Amino acid sequence: MNALEKSSPTSLVLEHPAADREAAICHFSQRLSVETDPSDVHADLQNGVGGFLIVDPRSREAYASAHIAGAISLPHREIDERTTAAFSKDRLVVTYCWGPGCNAGTKAALRFAKLGFKVKEMIGGFEYWVAEGYPVEGDQSDTPPVHGV
Repeated sequence: MNALEKSSPTSLVLEHPAADREAAICHFSQRLSVETDPSDVHADLQNGVGGFLIVDPRSREAYASAHIAGAISLPHREIDERTTAAFSKDRLVVTYCWGPGCNAGTKAALRFAKLGFKVKEMIGGFEYWVAEGYPVEGDQSDTPPVHGV
């Protein structure tokens, strides 16, 4: 091959073909059935939409430092029948962690699901909530840390 006959680079995006329409609909519908994001949670709170409870499953120290305004503290290791007895299973539970590198929100969501609750995890977590400038509460709410504690 000479310099004029350059080969096309192999596409990393196209290396695996896209799913067909039905598979894509199933996949993305499934994701949306278990995930939400800071923008949607904030919009619902701003619009007075109820029907869900925000649970911060991080450590009590992280919660005390700063948390989503209105969230309740319930560390994921403490989620059981006793600690959730006052929660309605008709109400969606939204869990979050400090950011994408933390899985306490996922662990909490799994525990709630095993207890029979409807649950969604807020992707992006507290880090993305803060980045969007949404309201926070806590000892360091003026300059909330966006790292795990």
